Amino acid sequence: MAPQSSETLLPVIERYAGKPASLLVLLHELQDLAGYVPSELVPQIASKLNLSRAEVHGVLTYYHDFRDSPPPRVVVKLCRAEACQSMGTEALAAHIEEHTGCRFDGKRDGALGLESIYCLGQCAQSPALLINDRLYAKVTPAKFDAILARAQEEGASA
Repeated sequence: MAPQSSETLLPVIERYAGKPASLLVLLHELQDLAGYVPSELVPQIASKLNLSRAEVHGVLTYYHDFRDSPPPRVVVKLCRAEACQSMGTEALAAHIEEHTGCRFDGKRDGALGLESIYCLGQCAQSPALLINDRLYAKVTPAKFDAILARAQEEGASA
């Protein structure tokens, strides 16, 4: 994904002018293009869609997957729903935090982000996780270490 400046995203906002019901579609499109929804665009979005800044900010912060800052190069999303919990996801989470030095749902450092997610639909293959939107199932600590190393190599070369 190529970085986009806020100015290059303005035509996207313009396409949805006067269509307040299109807010989610617009936010997804901006995030797909830029990797996040720049917070400095909230006033323009609100103005063009005839919404308040609070309404736009509320939607941005309500949905966990929207970001208001650039994403880390590698994002790990670990399923922490009941089926994965019963198959050891919390022990895997502890291993991941110890191995990476990062905390789940904590501050991102630009290189790696750890996020909790609730159900990837892989209950029979748990524990499951996503690394940069690529699904992995039946993840063990050793398997995680290998796929994270590969993802970090790919992220460094991108």
